[in-house]
Amino acid sequence: MTRLFGPSIIFCFALLAASVAEAQTRPPVGGVNSMPGAMIFYVAHGAADACGPGCSDWIAAEGAVQWDTYKRLLAILDRQAGRKLPVVINIKGQSNLNVAVSLGRILRDRNVDAAVAATVVDACSDKSEADCFALKRPGGPLDAKEKVSSVICDYACLLVLSGGVHRSLPAGTRVVLSGMTIQNRLAPNVSAEQRESLTTVFTDQFRRYFGEMGIDHELLDVAVRSAGSGRYVEIPAAQWERLHLVTQP
Repeated sequence: MTRLFGPSIIFCFALLAASVAEAQTRPPVGGVNSMPGAMIFYVAHGAADACGPGCSDWIAAEGAVQWDTYKRLLAILDRQAGRKLPVVINIKGQSNLNVAVSLGRILRDRNVDAAVAATVVDACSDKSEADCFALKRPGGPLDAKEKVSSVICDYACLLVLSGGVHRSLPAGTRVVLSGMTIQNRLAPNVSAEQRESLTTVFTDQFRRYFGEMGIDHELLDVAVRSAGSGRYVEIPAAQWERLHLVTQP
């Protein structure tokens, strides 16, 4: 059974990560209370080996991870009739890290591979962002290409990526960890005492999660330090394999 969340408190409280990638301005994709720019999923089709050896079809995951994003991931995976298409991640905007963990667990439970890249849909080349969004929203398939250079993978991206059975970060990807904040989407004010206590709770949860996914805990230590300093920390490509962010083919 897919384990979506830990203690019930995180249904209201969430640890959010600011992203250095530009947020999208397209309309909400979900129902009531869905945020603009929330992550969408659609099937993309490319040329032979477009998403790796023997891979021409993938599920594009674009936008910010919000409170209801896991529902749409489950829905598109269920529509694949047994095919295990890799999920290609391109996160933009402030994301809910708790839900990012749930996405990673879904990928692992479904034995799905994960990678980081931007999906460029052929039919969007002469269309506005709103018109392109309307094409993607039904879920594809859409003819597309992967753009792997200059894509930023932030902390939320790494949490999702970690769930992949096989994980890949193409050359040119930037792994950038930013600050994290506690928020309650049902009530805006969180006391300093609550913030400190919940940050400890969530950090322990993420440490266990990374361990279960085979990721070195040093990654979390770097994220916590960057949160305290208020600056961005970039993980160089030379460290990806040592930290087990990527897997061997």
